[in-house]
Amino acid sequence: MSRPLRITYPGALYHITARGNRKSEIFLNDQDRFVFLEKLVKTIKHHNWICHAYCLMGNHYHLLIETIEANLSAGMRDLNKDYSQTFNRLHDTVGHLLQGRFQAFIIEKEPYLLEVARYTVLNPVRAHLVEHPALWRWSSYAATAGLIEAPSFLTTDWILGHFSTTVSQAQKRYIEFVKVGIGAQSPFEKAEHRTILGSPQFVGEIWEACTKVTLIKEIPREERLIGRPRLEDLFPCEQTRKDRNEAVVFARVGCGYSVAEIARFLRMSRTYVSDLSRK
Repeated sequence: MSRPLRITYPGALYHITARGNRKSEIFLNDQDRFVFLEKLVKTIKHHNWICHAYCLMGNHYHLLIETIEANLSAGMRDLNKDYSQTFNRLHDTVGHLLQGRFQAFIIEKEPYLLEVARYTVLNPVRAHLVEHPALWRWSSYAATAGLIEAPSFLTTDWILGHFSTTVSQAQKRYIEFVKVGIGAQSPFEKAEHRTILGSPQFVGEIWEACTKVTLIKEIPREERLIGRPRLEDLFPCEQTRKDRNEAVVFARVGCGYSVAEIARFLRMSRTYVSDLSRK
């Protein structure tokens, strides 16, 4: 199965996960978690990110990050490399700590940020590590709920602002919101192509925007080839000519498919496909 394409643009919101190589633990003790959070603070400041939620587990972590600039890959490269090197030094180990590249779902802020933030902090409950998210020290739940002081790198205004203009009331409603989400279906069951979580209109806008080279210029071609969607997914049977033409551009520019591959799949002439991909 192919891995999803990395989509980046200014103002994008992502749910990010990175896992240990061969499912190994990436946090062996509390010191490791403190070190990771220090690296996260550094990355957020350097790359001008907004962190809405986070959760550190044993063999993976979750981040809900909004990028002011289209720099997700650069920031994650810095974060994972910096933490991995420190981990290896602290534990006198060598080799890859993390499993390949990180996973990132692009999220439509309204209405999915709240749902994804809840999903993020409920990870320890789903894993049966604790009965209540407040009992897990290594997530943003307690700070967002007002149980502890929020760290400087965590932004709670957007989430709490959805519940009330009064902070104390918003925190109470947030606690209840998270509580009713225990046992709920993962929001990512509704994600498109394992890449985008949003309304059909939002997904369509992202796919249309992805025809612009500026959105994917930071992604090396070899990564586009690895992570690209299948042609079957890009060109469903029922598709308007406009949608098909936009998908041709995306397949060529965004996914790295050759003119010959696209033309063969669509049973079109190479000249026609080539002309479309230049528009």
